[in-house]
Amino acid sequence: MVNNTTEHNSQQSLVFDKTVTKRVTCNYLLFLPEGYGKTEKHWPLILYLHGYGQRGDDLEQIKVNGLAGKIETDKSLPFVIVSPQCPENREWWSDDVVINLLDHIIANYDIDERRVYLTGLSMGGFETWRLACEYPDRFAAIAPICGGGEPLATESIKDIPIWAFHGANDDVVPLIRSIEMVDAVNKFGGDAKLTIYPGAHHESWEQTYANEELYEWFLKHSRK
Repeated sequence: MVNNTTEHNSQQSLVFDKTVTKRVTCNYLLFLPEGYGKTEKHWPLILYLHGYGQRGDDLEQIKVNGLAGKIETDKSLPFVIVSPQCPENREWWSDDVVINLLDHIIANYDIDERRVYLTGLSMGGFETWRLACEYPDRFAAIAPICGGGEPLATESIKDIPIWAFHGANDDVVPLIRSIEMVDAVNKFGGDAKLTIYPGAHHESWEQTYANEELYEWFLKHSRK
């Protein structure tokens, strides 16, 4: 109810306070590595975010490319890997959905919370930057591919190991989008690095997820 006794013809200092609840839901793929559940080991986790073309309600679409596609033919990765799907009626990822799914996986599986990694391509690359900036205390390292974001927001991730990737001839997301993010992190005192593939176009994720050095690099990092 509005307080009608508030003095008129002047600006008042007031507080608005309301509790809001919402339901979040999504489809997702879950990969459990060889040996999972056979010991009391807690496993590292990769949260993988697909691109714009894989939105929908058919999880088979996510397997077309990217990390979810790699898992179809290579079962050797020593990570739990969770791959949510953005619904087709959404134009972009929802931070609330993704972070709550991550909480659900951590609560219900044997996950080492110090070794949670984030990666994504194109639309998922943008969300990798954004989600890390919003929740910098959740990730041990991030690997955004052909993405971009808001450079001024990167101060919050200056202490997170970052390895970005982009094709030099990307005509969908210009290379400058990754350059400006990496440069911003480093200006804030971070140590982000960028791999540019000469001659590559938008599909720079193909070389990235085929590179075993990426997974070795992930495992070198853990949150304190």
